[in-house]
Amino acid sequence: MDNANQSKETITFLGTGGARFMIISQLLASGGLWFNFDGTQILMDPGPGCIVQVTKRKLNPQELSAIIVSHRHLDHSADLNVMTEAMTDGGFQKRGILFTPRDAMETDSILHSYLRKSIEGIEYLEAGKTWSVGNVSFTAPVRHVHMVENYGLIFKTKKHTIAYITDTRYFEELGSYYRGDLLMLNLTFLHKRTVPDRPGAPMDHLSEPDAERLIKEIKPKTTILTHFGMGVWRAKPELVAAALTEKTGSKVIAATDGLVYDLAELDKI
Repeated sequence: MDNANQSKETITFLGTGGARFMIISQLLASGGLWFNFDGTQILMDPGPGCIVQVTKRKLNPQELSAIIVSHRHLDHSADLNVMTEAMTDGGFQKRGILFTPRDAMETDSILHSYLRKSIEGIEYLEAGKTWSVGNVSFTAPVRHVHMVENYGLIFKTKKHTIAYITDTRYFEELGSYYRGDLLMLNLTFLHKRTVPDRPGAPMDHLSEPDAERLIKEIKPKTTILTHFGMGVWRAKPELVAAALTEKTGSKVIAATDGLVYDLAELDKI
C-alpha cells in the first residue's frame, strides 16, 4: 500500500527478523514497527536498520509522537539514537516521548546523554500502568520472563484493541493478559528450545507450540506473526502461519518486511 493512501489506522512492519543470527545476517530486516493510529504515529522497537527502512518506506520521523522500546536488547533498540535524532530534526526540535524499561536507561543506557534534552520526556514502562499519547492509550500488562526487563503492550484506539506479545518465555497466565482484536506475536523459534548450559530450562522466546496455545486461548480476530529466528525463516513463515490457521481455526498471517496492515481489515471479520 502506498503510504500516501494509507487509512487512518495502520501498522507498518519495518522488519520481521529477530534474534542475533537473523540480525547479523539481515536475511530479514530488523527495523521494528511503525504505528499510525488516526494520525498519532509511534515507533516501536527500532532495531538495526530502522532508519534505512523508514526512509525506504517514505515515513517521516518528525511526525512521531513517541518511541517505545520493549527491552534493551540490540534487535529492539540499536537504532534508537539515530531515530531520536531524526524525530527531533537533528536535535533542533524538542519532540517525542521515549517509553522504555528503567533498566534500559540505568544499565548501559540505550540513549546517548546528549539526546535526552532533545525529547519531551522519558516514561518508564511498568506492569499494570497505562499511558495516553494522542489518539491512543496503551498498557504494559505484565513483565515478561526474559533475560532483561521487558514488556509487551496492549494498544487501544477508538475502534480497535491491539495486543503485542514481545520476546518472552511462555508462562501459564501469559495469554490472559493479552486480549485483543489483533494479536501480534514475536515467534522466534520453530520448536521449543532449552538453554544450552541449563538442561531443561526453556529459552526466553516463544516457539510455534507456544503460539498455538496462545492463539487458542486469546481467540483474536487475526494473529500476525513476526520477529522470526532462523529456524522459522527456513521453515517459511507463511507456511508456519498456514499451519497455525489450520490448528487453531483462527486467521494467522506471517508479516513480511514492509507489510502495511490496515486495521480496517479487522472490521471485515
